[in-house]
Amino acid sequence: MSRRDDLHFFLRRTLEKDGWKITDDPLVLVLEKTLLKADIGAEKFFIANKENQKIAVEVKDFDAASVISELEKTMGQIQLYQWALEEQEPQRRLFLAVSQPAYLKHFQKPIFQLVIKRNKINLLVYEPIDEVIIKWITH
Repeated sequence: MSRRDDLHFFLRRTLEKDGWKITDDPLVLVLEKTLLKADIGAEKFFIANKENQKIAVEVKDFDAASVISELEKTMGQIQLYQWALEEQEPQRRLFLAVSQPAYLKHFQKPIFQLVIKRNKINLLVYEPIDEVIIKWITH
């Protein structure tokens, strides 16, 4: 199993342990007659429900050779998913999920903080080994 598959699996289990029901894994969206579906692995896109709350989650590990390139790609994906959700399921909130190590390593950097703030990206920070949610950051 690849590292990306591992992260996806750990996040899914973390959400289930927190009381979320996974309803789609992956979530398929359509935007302007274009099918949007995340790749298999940690970048799978899935949705969950808990107490009438609905979320969509994109999982990233930011473990690429070029973290800035990965950030650029992620922001494009998040924007497309957000537009599709606004049309198809406006009640569903989109979150970018990152492990606590990735959050501590990258998301304290000014460029990450600027991108997250300006694009109003919701974050879900989780600990993959202990399978616990560390924090939800909403904008």
